[in-house]
Amino acid sequence: MISKEIEKALNNQISLEGYASHLYLSMASWCDTQGLTGCKSFLMDQSDEERVHMLKIFEYMSEVDGHGITPEIKQPPSQFKSVKSLFEMLYEHEQKVTQSIHELVDLAYTEKDYTTLNFLQWYVEEQREEEDLARTILDKINLIGDSPQSLYFIDMELEKISSSSAG
Repeated sequence: MISKEIEKALNNQISLEGYASHLYLSMASWCDTQGLTGCKSFLMDQSDEERVHMLKIFEYMSEVDGHGITPEIKQPPSQFKSVKSLFEMLYEHEQKVTQSIHELVDLAYTEKDYTTLNFLQWYVEEQREEEDLARTILDKINLIGDSPQSLYFIDMELEKISSSSAG
């Protein structure tokens, strides 16, 4: 059985992962309106992945006699200044999620809850990968710019990433 403090922190993480799923879905919809189908596919995949992250915590809570709470999810933005600003926002959100995971790890360690500590190790690794991917995308946008011609190449690159993760 987990402590009430860890249960509360895990429920906060559920909310953060749920928001990420909705944010990336909103970003995908905006990309669709811009004709960026590769970006849309990539962001749809990211949205699905964040929902899976949320559900993993729900399942874990059930396994350790906790109570997962379905979060109220704030409306994410639906308009973005540019593809670059969109991916900057995505990267910043991933950094926020990483910080939250690190705080959870610290709490589990402090409480000597080694079961939760072990469970969270998957998230630590996952966040390293998520931040690296977001930073790589931003590096490419910064390298080639975000002119219409450059966006075509970014869109193709994200379509490749989306296709490779599906198969």
